[in-house]
Amino acid sequence: MITDADHGAPRGSDPVGAGREVGAEIGAEERLRAEFYEFLASLLARPPSPETLRGLTTLEGDETDLGKAVKTLARVASRVTPEAAEREFHDLFIGLGRGELLPYASVYMTGFLNEKPLAKLRDDMSRLRISRADDVFEPEDNAASLFDMMAGLIRGRFTGQPAPLAEQQAFFAAHMGSWMAHFFADLEGAKRSVLYAPVGAVGKAFIEIEREAFRMEGAAS
Repeated sequence: MITDADHGAPRGSDPVGAGREVGAEIGAEERLRAEFYEFLASLLARPPSPETLRGLTTLEGDETDLGKAVKTLARVASRVTPEAAEREFHDLFIGLGRGELLPYASVYMTGFLNEKPLAKLRDDMSRLRISRADDVFEPEDNAASLFDMMAGLIRGRFTGQPAPLAEQQAFFAAHMGSWMAHFFADLEGAKRSVLYAPVGAVGKAFIEIEREAFRMEGAAS
């Protein structure tokens, strides 16, 4: 999806549970945040592989909104074949001409592709030393790439140092906070969503947790 501007190494997202150690050393809580961003990025970037589907079936959750959504995802994944998951991904995000959903910040924020939100993102990417992978041609403001960028900021993948929390908060607010929950709600309710309905619920709950955590951090500072 994106590259480390300093080293030019491609940075896709890991399958379920992989969580590569790249960038600087970070604490356990920040590592979990980064892994969750990478987890959602991987599910939004490409159809889940057979290995990813098997990993999804092993997920466990608690009685929070996020935990319940994770448990539902595990249950649904156990009933979906890789072929069905691939067809669903294609119908939702690719389609004949276009998929059922257009997971781009510009679309959700302005109604059109390649608008001001994309230009603002590219400005911030340049400032943060993030560049797009050479073999990726879709606009950078797609949901999968934004999740991958957030993971990179948390891990310090782009500069060698984790981005300060204020920088993470600013990036989240500018490029994700105003629309991502709406996208995940649309994903949860999409006509073609089966496996991706609980992915939408997981994403919506996670975005709300991040939004509230940033709000509390801002109030405390």
